[in-house]
Amino acid sequence: MYQGREWPYPSEIDQTETLTADVLVVGGGIAGCMAAIAAARRGQKVILVDKGAVKRSGAGGTGIDHWESAATNPCSRVTPEELHKAMMDDNDGYNNPISHYIECREGWDRLLDIEQMGGKIRDTEDEFKGAEFRDEETKLLFAYDYHARYTLRVWGTTFKPAMARELKRLGVRVLERVMVTSLLTKDGKHGSDCIGATGFHTRTGKFYIMRAKATIIATSRPARVWLFSAAYPGLCEFRPLQCIGDGHAMGWRIGAEFCMMEKSVRAQFSASGRSYPPYMAGNNHNTWYPATLIDATGREIPYVDRDGNILPDVRSRCYPAKGQRFFLKGGNVEEAKYEYLGPETLPWDKLKEMGYKLPFYADLTAMPEHERKAIWGLMVGQEGKTMVPVYQYLNNAGFDPTKHVIQCYGAGWTSAEFLPQERQLFGAPGGFMNDWYLMTNIPGLFAAGDALFSSNCYGHAAATGYYAGRHAARFAASRSLHDFDAHQLEQERERVYAPLLNKRGFGWKELNHAICKTMQNYCGELKEEGLLLAGAERLSHYEKDIVPYTSASNPHELMRLLEVHNILTVAQMILEACLVRKQDCPPLEFYRADSGGQAPKPFLVIRHDGEKTVCREVPLDFAGDVKENYERRNQDYIEEKEVG
Repeated sequence: MYQGREWPYPSEIDQTETLTADVLVVGGGIAGCMAAIAAARRGQKVILVDKGAVKRSGAGGTGIDHWESAATNPCSRVTPEELHKAMMDDNDGYNNPISHYIECREGWDRLLDIEQMGGKIRDTEDEFKGAEFRDEETKLLFAYDYHARYTLRVWGTTFKPAMARELKRLGVRVLERVMVTSLLTKDGKHGSDCIGATGFHTRTGKFYIMRAKATIIATSRPARVWLFSAAYPGLCEFRPLQCIGDGHAMGWRIGAEFCMMEKSVRAQFSASGRSYPPYMAGNNHNTWYPATLIDATGREIPYVDRDGNILPDVRSRCYPAKGQRFFLKGGNVEEAKYEYLGPETLPWDKLKEMGYKLPFYADLTAMPEHERKAIWGLMVGQEGKTMVPVYQYLNNAGFDPTKHVIQCYGAGWTSAEFLPQERQLFGAPGGFMNDWYLMTNIPGLFAAGDALFSSNCYGHAAATGYYAGRHAARFAASRSLHDFDAHQLEQERERVYAPLLNKRGFGWKELNHAICKTMQNYCGELKEEGLLLAGAERLSHYEKDIVPYTSASNPHELMRLLEVHNILTVAQMILEACLVRKQDCPPLEFYRADSGGQAPKPFLVIRHDGEKTVCREVPLDFAGDVKENYERRNQDYIEEKEVG
């Protein structure tokens, strides 16, 4: 039954369809679409699978307001190598040196690709003609650092439909409303070559077997691990409800390596019934930058540069300080001489000492017209999940940015502040470990976008997706298809459909809530061996004694339930990673109550060998000379660009 009615789709649970491809792409978001496009352009037969409708699916499906990795655009004053170094330094080296160099080197190329597909990246209607952030020759609009000009303002709501059209033009087989549930391995052995995947249709229940020479995981980063609201499930995370890290769980089960899974940050993009939709106001390190902020009396909260100097006007907020080469987006400064405390990050006790009164507001009324229009109408509106719930909703309610201010929120300012035990995998979180081809330790299994460790935003997803797609295409051209293992397949089919046979049992919301409470209790801000072990034991109990009794009444509920099964696996991965890091590591926001001091420098890379978790250390500089190593492996692409 479905809300008191019969399920409206025909049942195909007893049907199986077997498909073959040279390259299989799991996930149809930005990274997945670009991966499929790259592989198809190289003559490979490509299948792309997504739980949603590709035209709007994925974390960036509803839009993006800025593209921060266009270091090679014709107006940029920053080289890819400089931008890459700043990204590494900003995270004290705990970042993915390979994927971010790819982002810096190819981000502008992908933006030009999207423009050719029909996406809008320029002010072609001259709406912002004469603006200081506009280049009159190219009609490109820049954000944040108006001198460096490597971050572009874009009309991101046009991007995903353009990619969907290009997939169709290239003849990519797109399976929509299909959830991939497992990765198949050669001879069914743990840790052996990836030879495809399985899945089911989330409306009809049909089972799919997908054989492939190369497989690319382009799924989202995990979510809903610490925070979940059964009443407001769609507001539990900044990203869409279906973006929960399926790829992480599937990769872990076959022995893939993961890096930085012990990193978690205090929640900031989660409503869970007591916060607000992201980018509704405040949080102006990004979409609202450089909006003026005022307190209840109308007193302006000043911006400061990297040296602590108060900036006198709006214009000065968008230029580096004296002697500063450039700064990263939204005031995240390069080579800061002190801890940056901008207006959106100052704690309430500091602001109170300075005489400010609550509540605070974002005030666009006195800002220059072009700046006001860029924030309200371009940035707010084009960013993910802002077009309808923020821009259209507030406009319909009568909000006028030339007359009205809008209440904003920050740490301690409102009920939006989260507790230390409420964490998220945000800000360059953990994910698949990769080599210079973006292949994992599992032969034939590649990763891109948010699936990679220390991922970033839209530009990173597009650049790494395309890069993985072309290298997977080359890999596939030299490989043969393998037959699947019948026993492995039958085990997976039984696992997938078991909840439909349980007429009464635990639902997906109940299990998700239990996982979150366990992670808050045993894996919050402060870790300790006994707590972590107790949490691991509790999750093991869920896996052994609760999961077999979970229930779903239709294929859609089955999808939601299997997502939570994956959340459970991810939670176990996080606890395993926390157990192997024995000392504090501030760059990862990792602290142990029983630590003997700060951690040594290496990355800790973990995998499951089929029986237990094993760990190896990897130096932070494992990528070597990034420019040299990139060019050695991508001469064909470099030559194609030169010819083009």
